[in-house]
Amino acid sequence: MTLTTDAVPQTDAPARSVHRPRHPLDLLATVGMLRRGRNDPTMAVENGRIWMAFRTDAGVATLCLRQRSDGVHATAWGPGAGEALDRVPALCGAEDDLDGFDVSSHAGLAELAHRFPGIRMPRTERVFDALACAILEQKVTGMQAFGAWRHLVTGFGQRAPGPTPRPLFAAPNVEAWRAVPSWAFHRAGVQPPQARTIARSAMRGASIERAVLTASDGEARERVLTSLPGIGPWTSAETRIRALGDPDAVSVGDFHLAHEVGYALTGSRTDDDGMLQLLAPWAGHRQRVIRLIFAAGIREPRRGPRLSPEDHRRR
Repeated sequence: MTLTTDAVPQTDAPARSVHRPRHPLDLLATVGMLRRGRNDPTMAVENGRIWMAFRTDAGVATLCLRQRSDGVHATAWGPGAGEALDRVPALCGAEDDLDGFDVSSHAGLAELAHRFPGIRMPRTERVFDALACAILEQKVTGMQAFGAWRHLVTGFGQRAPGPTPRPLFAAPNVEAWRAVPSWAFHRAGVQPPQARTIARSAMRGASIERAVLTASDGEARERVLTSLPGIGPWTSAETRIRALGDPDAVSVGDFHLAHEVGYALTGSRTDDDGMLQLLAPWAGHRQRVIRLIFAAGIREPRRGPRLSPEDHRRR
C-alpha cells in the first residue's frame, strides 16, 4: 500500500514574496545543488525556475523560486506556503557566513572565488529528509541512489500542490518512513543494511532533528548523527551539507572526492588523509572550497571503467 494519489491537489491562491539578498547570489548554483538527479521527485529546474516540494509544520508546500534583477521572486502553494516563504532567505544562503574565508594564498582557488562569487551554502533545516537521502546513497552509484529515492518518495510521500512542471512529491515524514515495508525497499533496489538504517533512524526521527538543529556546532551535530547505527562520517557530512548548509563538512569516505580535491589543488590524486591535509588551511570553510572546485567542473581524468551498478533484486 502506498500513500500517494494520482489526483492533483486543489490549492488556494499562491502566496508570494521577494527576497533581496545582501550578497552576490547564483540561485541555480546555490539551491540547485540540492537536487538528487534530473528526475528528483521533490525538485525540478525548468526555464530558470526552481520548484521544490517539502513538508512544513503547517503541511506540505510547493515553492517556486526565480531570480530576477531585483531579487529572488518566490511563489508558494499549499497549507505550508507561509512557512515555505519564510525559509527562502536561508535557502538562498542568507545565513551563510564567509567570515574568515581567505583563498588568496592559492592562486587557483582565488581565481575560482572570483569567478563564482554567488555560490552560497543553502540551508533547508529538513534534517531527516537529508539523512534518509544520504543513507540511500551509501555505497551505491548515483543512478541507483536517485532511482531508489524517486521510487520511495513517489510511493510513500505526499503529492505536492500547485502548477508544477511535472508531478512533485514531498518526502515521507518519519512516521511514513517507519511504515515502509521491507519489500518496498527491496523493489526500490535498496540494500538491506541501508533499509534497516533508515527504519532504525526513523524510530528516533523527531529527537534526531531536534538534537541536530539545536547542537552548538558541526562537531556536536556529527556526534549526534554518528551515534546512530549505520551512520558514519560520510552520511553525517552529507546530511549536514544539505540540511544545515555546513560550510566545513567534508564527506570523508567518498569514492571520488579525495581524488578530485587532490587533482584540483595539486594536480595529483590523494586519499582521505591527504585531502584533509590539503583542506586544512581553510578549516571552517572546507566544504566551500569543494563547492568551488565542483562549480568549476575540475575533474580528474578517469583511468578505468566506471563502477557498474549491482542489482541485488535479481538474485
